[in-house]
Amino acid sequence: MPHGSKALRRFNHLFNETTEAYHDASVRLGLSHSMMQILYTVYDYGDGRRCPLREVCVQTGISKQTINSALRKLEGEGIARLEQAGGKRKDVCLTEKGLALARRTVARIMEVEDGVFASWRPEDVETYLTLTQRYLTAFREGIQSLETERERQNEP
Repeated sequence: MPHGSKALRRFNHLFNETTEAYHDASVRLGLSHSMMQILYTVYDYGDGRRCPLREVCVQTGISKQTINSALRKLEGEGIARLEQAGGKRKDVCLTEKGLALARRTVARIMEVEDGVFASWRPEDVETYLTLTQRYLTAFREGIQSLETERERQNEP
């Protein structure tokens, strides 16, 4: 017998299908999912050519190890490079080749995403975004309580 509610199972199914759709888009465009996420974040940030490494980690939610591995591959292919940005800070910078690649890949995905939202009524877009933010906020609050529970279990 399933443990989650019907709504939770439906949500998880849709979340996983959405993740798979983005993965499929990456593969169709010749990139790994993590490489696509890095390119997307850099291309979407500021001038589309550079982005703080920290911002890439925050926006993608990818582990630092996976980010570094994907960046090494992007650097090896002449698509991106890391540059010092003061102190310990580093920026991910797209080369001309990387910018051209982002225009052929990321920009196309953004067009599809914008097309989806453009096909919805503005109030539906706002409702979707508001509910997604509410879910995320509540979920994070719930996760914080899980950490507290774990700490309680480890007490002597």
